[in-house]
Amino acid sequence: MHYRKVEVDKMVSNDKRIRIITGHYGSGKTEFAVNYVTALREQTEGKVAIADLDIVNVYFRSREKKAELEEKGIMVIASNIEGAGADVPAVSGAMTMPVTNKEFQYVVDLGGNDVGTLVLGRMKPLLHPEETDFFMVVNTYRPNTSTPEGVIEQMENLEYASGLKVTGFINNTNLVRETTAQCLVEGDAILREVTKRTGVPVKYVTYVEELLTEGVPEGLAGELFPMKFNMRKTWM
Repeated sequence: MHYRKVEVDKMVSNDKRIRIITGHYGSGKTEFAVNYVTALREQTEGKVAIADLDIVNVYFRSREKKAELEEKGIMVIASNIEGAGADVPAVSGAMTMPVTNKEFQYVVDLGGNDVGTLVLGRMKPLLHPEETDFFMVVNTYRPNTSTPEGVIEQMENLEYASGLKVTGFINNTNLVRETTAQCLVEGDAILREVTKRTGVPVKYVTYVEELLTEGVPEGLAGELFPMKFNMRKTWM
């Protein structure tokens, strides 16, 4: 297996102004969203915001990192119910402000599965395709996205429920702290087949820098996106 050196450029700042991040339950969507908005803050000037619109999962919510993100100059929009772990399906009315205010670069951490997309109802009429990316995070080691057919079925469910078209896949294939370079290769093979069938490209392939000590395989579809663990404790 050949490896390549990773040079992170201003890739995330070149995406569309509004980035909606979704995925099947357990895909690692929120970990990616927090890493993504952090990279965006580093790569762009001006205002940056993230909305935690996950009303499905009470765990691993981006609002849990509100203090850390705000220290970096990122506006965090979350539930108007106090308590990071409150299992209440409530979202802030402020979620539409960065959509209409074009001074903002905006990341939306949407709930997993098609149920999680329902919260977009208030925002959907304000979204325009030319300034909106709809990224689907995929971990091909999860049961419902372990085959090309499974990924496509979940993609179609998300598109139907949201009224949006997926513009790119995030290959987040991993076994958490047991992840190896081979994991990325196996996920790549499945998502290449999905791209072949649907025409939707792989936008990014993620990996946690501290785990992939052997290097990053060459030839993977998508831009390499190095990450750090933000949502998982060291014992998880």
